[in-house]
Amino acid sequence: MTAALRTESLSRSFGALAAVSDVSFSLPQGARHALIGPNGAGKTTFINLLAGALAPSRGEVYIGEDRVTSLRQHRRVKLGLTRTFQISQLFPNLTVIESVMLAILERTGNGASFARDFAAFRAETDEAMSLLEQVGLADEAGRRSSHLPYGQQRLLEIALALATRPRILLLDEPAAGIPSTQSVAVLGAIAALPKEVTVLFIEHDMSLVFRFAERITVLVGGKILTEGTPGEIASDERVQAVYLGRERRG
Repeated sequence: MTAALRTESLSRSFGALAAVSDVSFSLPQGARHALIGPNGAGKTTFINLLAGALAPSRGEVYIGEDRVTSLRQHRRVKLGLTRTFQISQLFPNLTVIESVMLAILERTGNGASFARDFAAFRAETDEAMSLLEQVGLADEAGRRSSHLPYGQQRLLEIALALATRPRILLLDEPAAGIPSTQSVAVLGAIAALPKEVTVLFIEHDMSLVFRFAERITVLVGGKILTEGTPGEIASDERVQAVYLGRERRG
């Protein structure tokens, strides 16, 4: 089966620092895959390379069969690759449903015509409500985005990403800064996404990683140390030595 996303010898250096070095990685369609590693491992740099926020020093990136190494971020979004960030990026003055409707209209090329007139956008309203139900925010549709608790803001960010109709979703610390009771809801919503959506996420809370990831890749010093199931990673002595034994943020 063709991978949803893959890299070949992907590398990125900043001067003498090799942040990502010769990484060949394959993400199967429908995966729920976690990327972990200690501080400075190169995780966010790798996500930025996949998303097109950074250009590689060498190597290739493919979405399906399409080589996208030289494509900018917005072009990769058009091919179905969407990402979220460590810090929520929302429309603070819009309500929850207005935010999702605007994202839908931007996808269809009608964003400039959005005037908060729900009657004029019945199909978009229905789609927005469906997405909010999917992430558990339907009851908050009329609430201003900036008034949501932080955990619900992360869920809204996921809904905005889903409004682009991604085939691949890259999530940079989706549970960052969220109380544990809310972080389970966030990762649960991600795990429950339709299998047409392939998910790669960075996360530091190992209890969440082991609960929701089907496979895990461990990045250390910009290189892949190992990859496997949660059980294989938990029992790997190398992973315990460099990460699990002295869990750090980064």
